[in-house]
Amino acid sequence: MKYLTIAVSLLLLSACSMPLVALAQPVPAHGAGPARGNDGPPPALGPGPGGAQGLPPFLHGIALSEAQQDKVFAATHAQAPLLREQQKIAFKAHEQLRQLAASSTYDDARAGALANTAGQAMAQISLLQARLEQQLLALLTPEQRQQVEQRRAEHAGQPRAPR
Repeated sequence: MKYLTIAVSLLLLSACSMPLVALAQPVPAHGAGPARGNDGPPPALGPGPGGAQGLPPFLHGIALSEAQQDKVFAATHAQAPLLREQQKIAFKAHEQLRQLAASSTYDDARAGALANTAGQAMAQISLLQARLEQQLLALLTPEQRQQVEQRRAEHAGQPRAPR
């Protein structure tokens, strides 16, 4: 159980950090491709919380009743504004940290505060995702939970596909 908790935590943390890794990529040279202004946080990922069907990946392929689908929809969409707010906080802190690092008036205390703000936002995102996963697992029947655990066990040793 402890291994599962650690694995889920690491999975959630890596999933949360993917948008920030994408933001850290160099901007293409002028005219080399479409450029996105860096004046705000990235748009929400995908068509909505949980992907195209509104389901988190661990529920894909699990046959849910209509009532379960409605509860999953409600839970994921209720959490979306909270996640978005934390994403914006993390983005702004990282952006300010990059600007501070490039400025001639670098202040280590300010940099530390910005790094802490970004870290707290990422921790909050991880916590929100863990809570959502727990809420969704509570909706499942014992048979459905067993299916989820079997899938996790099957995929435990496999590398994740690049996004």
